[in-house]
Amino acid sequence: MKRVMSNSAEGGLIDLSTDQRRLAARPFDALEYQAPFLVEKLMKDRIVDTPEEAQALFTEVKRYMILAALDKSKSWHMYSLRIDECWHQFILFTRQYIEFCTRYFGRYIPHSPSNAPEVNLGFPVETTTFQQFSERYKEVFGTPLPDIWYDARNVTTNRRVLNDHAGRVMLRDSIGAVELLSPTGDMLISVNELARDALAFIAKTGAFYVRELPGDLEDDEKVALVSTLIQFKLLRLGA
Repeated sequence: MKRVMSNSAEGGLIDLSTDQRRLAARPFDALEYQAPFLVEKLMKDRIVDTPEEAQALFTEVKRYMILAALDKSKSWHMYSLRIDECWHQFILFTRQYIEFCTRYFGRYIPHSPSNAPEVNLGFPVETTTFQQFSERYKEVFGTPLPDIWYDARNVTTNRRVLNDHAGRVMLRDSIGAVELLSPTGDMLISVNELARDALAFIAKTGAFYVRELPGDLEDDEKVALVSTLIQFKLLRLGA
């Protein structure tokens, strides 16, 4: 049986077996865990605009991990790039993340970007849908999936947007429309030609505020364009 050494509350070392750690783990207690160091980093890196926003993202990271721990026979997709980014930033604090996982889940939980934790369980794992995720979330936590899970709903003119594909996508004019193409030439999205200047700006810009989009679009049209690109995961939200 594999054994590990774990820090006790008094600062000493306790010899715990893997099975003992898993039996001692209490996933729901993870909701009480606070990470001011993570909130500070999310603010510093302009991933969020306020400490409250950072706390809200981290709460959903913990809830997602709890769902994954409760339903090991299911693969829960990570539906929010913002929540996924918060999870990734937490993992960068290696010692704290390992201690968090061990204390509340009895094991280290790997992170697979925008997807469920990668764990080889030795038996078939069901691939789930967003509807199943939403229903299970409400069943476990007694509340509907909050808006923070819907990245596209959190776009405002003052929201900072990040483009990881800047400089690698191309524009192609069509009849009455303009198309955004992948580096291999596949069409990613087609929009009205009135949005051409805005889309050209987006294609080459790594970070910008929605209000900065050039052209003749109204504010609500700028928000709608960015929301659509976020929905297709071509952009992601910052602070």
